[in-house]
This record gives sequence, C-alpha cells and structure tokens, in this order.
Amino acid sequence: MTATLHVTVCICTFKRPLLLRRLLDALVNQVTNNAFTYSVVVADNDRDRSGEATVAAVLATTSLSVRYCVEPLQNIALTRNRALKHARGDLVAFIDDDEIPEADWLYRLFSTSIEYAADGVLGPVKPYFDTEPPSWVTKGKFFDRPAYATGRTIAWFEARTGNVLFNRTILTGVDTPFRPEFDTTGEDVDFFRRMVEDGRRFVWCDKAIVHELVPPSRCTRRYLLRRAMLRGSNFHKHPRHRLRNAAKSIIAVPCYTVALPVLALFGQHLFIAYLIKLLDHTSRLFAFAGVTLITTRET
Repeated sequence: MTATLHVTVCICTFKRPLLLRRLLDALVNQVTNNAFTYSVVVADNDRDRSGEATVAAVLATTSLSVRYCVEPLQNIALTRNRALKHARGDLVAFIDDDEIPEADWLYRLFSTSIEYAADGVLGPVKPYFDTEPPSWVTKGKFFDRPAYATGRTIAWFEARTGNVLFNRTILTGVDTPFRPEFDTTGEDVDFFRRMVEDGRRFVWCDKAIVHELVPPSRCTRRYLLRRAMLRGSNFHKHPRHRLRNAAKSIIAVPCYTVALPVLALFGQHLFIAYLIKLLDHTSRLFAFAGVTLITTRET
C-alpha cells in the first residue's frame, strides 16, 4: 500500500530544549502502518532560538523530517500560526513540548478520523510525575483531564490543542486560525469554537494517548492558583454569552467565599479545588471591568 496522505506534527516550544529533544525522540518511530507519511514543524517562541540546536541534533542523528521556524514575539497564538504556515501536511497535529506520545499515537488519531469521517480528532493527556506529588495534589486530581468514549463528538469548550489532529481543509478561508489577542491562554478553545460554529466536527479517540510531564514546580498551590487567575483573565475575550458569564461569576464569588471555611474541614484538596474556582471567577470579573490580574504564564 502506497501512502498518499501526509501529516504535519506541530510543536510550539519556548526555552525547553531538553523537553523538546525528549518529544522529538518519541516522534522518530511513530506507527503509520503505511497509511500516511509524517513530518514535524518546531515553532520556537524564543527570539534567541534556544530550540535550534536541539532540532539540528535530531536532524543529524535520526531520519525524522523536521522544519524549524521562529516566532520572535511572545505570544502562543502567533506561535501556533507560525507553525501552521510551515506545515505542509494534508492533516495537522498539535502536541505540546512537555508531552510524550505513545508509539501508536499518530496512527490512532489518523485511523479514528477516517473511521468517523471527522474533521478532527482529540485524545487524552495523562499526567506523568517525575517525583511523587503531595497527597493533596493526587486527591484533588488537579492535573487529570476528562476522557470520553472513542467516537464521541467533542464540544468546542471541551477541546484543546495538546493532543489533536485535524484536516487542513478546515483552515480554508481562515485568515487567523489562532487569535493573537488571547496572548497566553484560551486561544485554542476560541479556535475550536469558531471551527464548530462553522460546522466542523471533532471526535474523541481514547487510545491516542500522550503523557504530560508534571514537574514538582507545578505541584504547588502558587502554580495552580496563578493558572486559575490567568485562565479567568482571558475568559472575557470569548464573544459568546458575555453577560451570562459575568452574571455566573457575580453569583459564584460570594458563594465560594462563604463555602471555603467549611470546605477546609474536609481536606486541603477540596479547599484548594474551590479556591481555584473562586480565583477563576474573581479574575473573570476583574477582566470584565478592564483589569487583568495575571499576564504571564508559568511553564
């Protein structure tokens, strides 16, 4: 069987050459069953080109086809768009630079897209801890993500770019796939919202697994709470149901504030989980008022 379709795997990276090398090594021998060919685009969001030497080393020691490009402005949406400009595949996959795919990851996504005649396929991202995290992190499942049955249609608000494959044709007529105004987070959810509203359908493949490295620096209250505030700071940029979302936050903030002392009696994991919700909604209200509490993303 002669492969006729080509997949481009897009990686956006920023000053994490060791993680990038680990990911590229995992992509060298992806299973294809001769159903497709594939290559990689690395979009470096570092003007100092910190990922260039890593890509050069991979090209010198493996047969993996990798294109390297740089987005000098610090903006994840611009970096994703830069990657897409260099992607030449009939299909495009996105995976984060701190993730590792299983050997059949790409084939699982590809075969599911064919089986369900979908415009795109998403898969699970499972946490991997280098060291044992604190017990409250494990109990709170702060790094666990939802999983679904293979073939289930995914709503736009359930979709992310950490593990996705989509047909390049969905970008036809789209001048700016990822909107730069989202800057640090939320640009992927906005992308899927617009795609779904345009009639595109995305499904789930539960066996297309990638593992996300969760370092000790992320297993802290500070990291989780800052992440919540960053997420909330960008939430108002979604154009749909703005008044309804603001009303939800107005109700949520006093409710969570009153509940927190009681929840603390039932365990730190529960207290932190609802403190995250409180700060998310608080940050949303400040953002609706034109005040951004968090502007930078911690890696």
